[in-house]
Amino acid sequence: MAAVQVAGSLPSEQPREAPREAIPERGNAFRRLSARLCALRPDDSSSARTEIHLLFDQLISENYSEGSGVAPEDVSALLVQACRLVPLNQNHLVSKVSQLIHHLLNRLQVIVDEQHLDFLLAYTISAIHQCSSWTHMEILQALAALVYCNGSKCQKYLPELLGKTGLLMKLSDLAQSDPEVRRAAVHCMANLCLSVPGQPYLEEPYQNICFQAFLTILQSPKSSDMDDITFCMLLQNALKGIQSLLNGGRMKLTQTDELGALLAVLKKFMFHGLPGLNIEMPTVLYPTPLPQYDGRTPIKPQQSESSASRPTLNKKKKSKVKPKKIQQGEEEEKESSGEIEAASVTGTGRVNLHEGNTWSPSSLGVQSLPLDGSGAAGKDGVSSPFSSSSWKRVSSSESDYSDAEGGMQSKMRSYQAKVRQGALVCFLSTIKSIEKKVLYGYWSAFIPDTPELGSPQSVSLMTLTLKDPSPKCLANLVSNAPYNRLKLSLLTKVWNQIKPYIRHKDVNVRVSSLTLLGAIVSTHAPLPEVQLLLQQPCSSGLGNSNSATPHLSPPDWWKKAPAGPSLEETSVSSPKGSSEPCWLIRLCISIVVLPKEDSCSGSDAGSAAGSAYEPSPMRLEALQVLALLARGYFSMAQAYLMELGEVICKCMGEADPSIQLHGAKLLEELGTGLIQQYKPDSTVAPEQRVPVFLVVMFWTMMLNGPLPRALQNSEHPTLQASACDALSSILPEAFSSLPNDRQILCITVLLGLNDSKNRLVKAATSRALGVYVLFPCLRQDVIFVADTANAILMSLEDKSLNVRAKAAWSLGNLTDTLIVNMETPDPSFQEEFSGLLLLKMLRSAIEASKDKDKVKSNAVRALGNLLHFLQPSHIEKPTFAEIIEESIQALISTVLTEAAMKVRWNACYAMGNVFKNPALPLGTAPWTSQAYSALTSVVTSCKNFKVRIRSAAALSVPGKREQYGSVEQYARIWNALVTALQKSEDTIDFLEFKYCASLRTQICEALIHLLSLASASDLPCIKEILELNGNMVQSYIVQFLKSGAEGDDTGAPHSPQETDQMVRMALKHMGSIQAPAGDTARRTIMGFLEEILAICFESSGSQGALPGLTNQ
Repeated sequence: MAAVQVAGSLPSEQPREAPREAIPERGNAFRRLSARLCALRPDDSSSARTEIHLLFDQLISENYSEGSGVAPEDVSALLVQACRLVPLNQNHLVSKVSQLIHHLLNRLQVIVDEQHLDFLLAYTISAIHQCSSWTHMEILQALAALVYCNGSKCQKYLPELLGKTGLLMKLSDLAQSDPEVRRAAVHCMANLCLSVPGQPYLEEPYQNICFQAFLTILQSPKSSDMDDITFCMLLQNALKGIQSLLNGGRMKLTQTDELGALLAVLKKFMFHGLPGLNIEMPTVLYPTPLPQYDGRTPIKPQQSESSASRPTLNKKKKSKVKPKKIQQGEEEEKESSGEIEAASVTGTGRVNLHEGNTWSPSSLGVQSLPLDGSGAAGKDGVSSPFSSSSWKRVSSSESDYSDAEGGMQSKMRSYQAKVRQGALVCFLSTIKSIEKKVLYGYWSAFIPDTPELGSPQSVSLMTLTLKDPSPKCLANLVSNAPYNRLKLSLLTKVWNQIKPYIRHKDVNVRVSSLTLLGAIVSTHAPLPEVQLLLQQPCSSGLGNSNSATPHLSPPDWWKKAPAGPSLEETSVSSPKGSSEPCWLIRLCISIVVLPKEDSCSGSDAGSAAGSAYEPSPMRLEALQVLALLARGYFSMAQAYLMELGEVICKCMGEADPSIQLHGAKLLEELGTGLIQQYKPDSTVAPEQRVPVFLVVMFWTMMLNGPLPRALQNSEHPTLQASACDALSSILPEAFSSLPNDRQILCITVLLGLNDSKNRLVKAATSRALGVYVLFPCLRQDVIFVADTANAILMSLEDKSLNVRAKAAWSLGNLTDTLIVNMETPDPSFQEEFSGLLLLKMLRSAIEASKDKDKVKSNAVRALGNLLHFLQPSHIEKPTFAEIIEESIQALISTVLTEAAMKVRWNACYAMGNVFKNPALPLGTAPWTSQAYSALTSVVTSCKNFKVRIRSAAALSVPGKREQYGSVEQYARIWNALVTALQKSEDTIDFLEFKYCASLRTQICEALIHLLSLASASDLPCIKEILELNGNMVQSYIVQFLKSGAEGDDTGAPHSPQETDQMVRMALKHMGSIQAPAGDTARRTIMGFLEEILAICFESSGSQGALPGLTNQ
């Protein structure tokens, strides 16, 4: 009786020992209470129940915060022990243990590990079956917390939860009498649909079941027994569930009725709660070229609404005012899409863990504040920090916001705003999941149209923009406006509009304000206007006496020093004093590392109690703005390099994986900025670059800090992958100067992570190895190159396309390294590199060339390099003969295939590399004619001119006449090039016209090259073609000589002197050919070349005889 018998029971466990590092006091309190709980044994006595009640109350009342020193495994083990002590016939204790599960997982940001999840799921499901209905609300809250980011691990319970008679289906049904229970059941379903990158999606049958359930909820009217706020939360959960299915689950809406029904409810809820609008929508929207009808019943604004919420009308005008109709593009909100960038569902943090009513405004999936299930506000009564809930009214004074902040009306408006925002985000996900041609049929229902005379004006996305303004909408406008082509001062106006809200007391407002600032600094960066705004603290408006926020601090409030040792005191190059290079960087650093201020924490209701810092969403948004500044305005960010390094170390050392993740992203951006400065084509003057010794200090700090720990954090694969990306952004010049043990650490960790079972980690590792193999200090290390090659070849066989694509890219880089090493005077690398490994690489590249285009494009690049690298000692071996033939046939096949143009371009490039190897039997091998035939076919008929250019370049690679094969083969190549020159303007795609000149340049080079190698036997065919097309060929070659070779994708342009020399060399070669007596071909060709040079000489305005020519 005392022991609870449920499926998936675990052996009795003792709590883990405390970690070695110093633990905060709250962590010690947790361990003390946990030890007391684990010491108890199941006992049904009254005194035992009382003791368990008290222990649960103490655990719930503890003031937990981030970095409390409590390990996730300890939390899971404690919850298992708590459930063991509570038999299912004790309703009050079951309710209390459910509250404990909900509270601890929420406050401590814990995602239950698979080891303990099975037991806890079985327990909660059994509790719903056996306990009284009044306990179901708390049990469902616990269940929602358990399944969050664990949907793929709940497979065996899905029939019981989501089957036809499943628990969640029954409790979420319209017939459910308790509206709170119904809402909680829908929230459980939404959390089950939340996918995690690197883990399986919810199976398709269950996706369809959940989708239909969510859609039914959105289509159903509010029941009479449900209050407005609960109804809003129910809608939010249903919208979030559909969004998760469309994003992470990759659900496709193929049925017209299904798509139309979803679009209808989304349009309806885009306007939910807006004063003056009551939208009546049909059940299903059908595709049509004509505007859809949707009725709008105007209602007068309630008297209790503030006047600021109503449009201001000019009394001198007519009372009937039609709203303006302005076209608006689709909202570009960055969604969690299941890729590595989408951190919001990775298990590294919580996106509103328990209530599912948060909508992330950021590109990296900013995590929501956890919600506290206890407290007077109720289970779901906490405003999400991400919602744009504070802009229901636009006012010149913040008193309008604060006066009504505590009222029910303000709370209601906040929840209605979350529904609207949720509908918009879900609409964006829907757009992304369907084809454009399908979407066009529905577009008239969402964009402004011109109604017939007398008919009511239809509501659209523009109506929403006019009725519901917010900084988040403004951020999307800024992101999509071409400010680089618009007049100056427009961004300054936006900047001044948002400045009062940077220090607003509501965290929602502050987060969205940072989102807008991030949009400004990322649009067409770097913009001179934005640089000026960033350099002038006064332009932020924070000290402006006309500011609409009278409670703001002085203009230098962002320079407040942190408690304890200053970051600047330990920084090498941090700016000091009043000469602040960028006030926004200082602001963001302060938000991330300084204690929060009381003046602006009044509405941080969702903040973890006891946290000394700003709320998590605020810090995450600040980190993203820093990353955007590092990307677009690195010249400003570099002044803070060492200080930002300390910020990164602090973030990556915190307990919250989402903070760690964003720290890693900032590190990657800084590393990339440093690399860009040192690129050969960089426009940054050497004296303005960050000195290499400082870059070495920066990376030494990173590698001596928490970065290695993040790289080995297998519990959070997205963090591992981001850490790998960051590690690959080390400046090569700095890597060679790192301490030897740090270099070894980087290489060892990357080679080790290549064995990871997580596809995100494996893909990031493959890419990082492909970067490292190009480092000058590593590329001649035969052992490292061989180890890297073996790791890459293993990844090329992975089931994940993303992993294979990254591995193929790295294989291409590795083979580039082989070619670079060939060109060094020391032949030791070629001699020591394993022939067997070369064979393996060739075989893998051949197989990869048959893969998807993402893999194929780099596989053929690698094949070309490998065939170029082969030494005579390899080619002579019988084991290589067959693989060489297969490799070349794979390239020929790819040149001719109807694949993506990038693939064909790479294949032509690879063929040119093959021709560069003098040891290969080009000209005599059977594959010679096939290779030339493929290239001549492309140069004359490929739709893409860049591919034609590359094929013409490949045809001009062989340096000896015998490499072109027989006279007939030579003639076919010459004829094909002349035909290609004639058709160099034949295209139906106007985008190709800009490559016409480059194509003609490359063909002319190839023709002149062929002439400079021609034999006596080739002259008759050349003469015959010139007699037919000589004038056309001559005009293009003259144009080529006059202008020089234009820059294209084949290499550096030639000067007119160089092109002139090419023709003279061809003429000299013709003069040296011993032609048979009576043969006029040589004289014809020489006359053709002499005439070309004469025309060019005359057009240059020179006097006297043409130099260098003699009468033959």
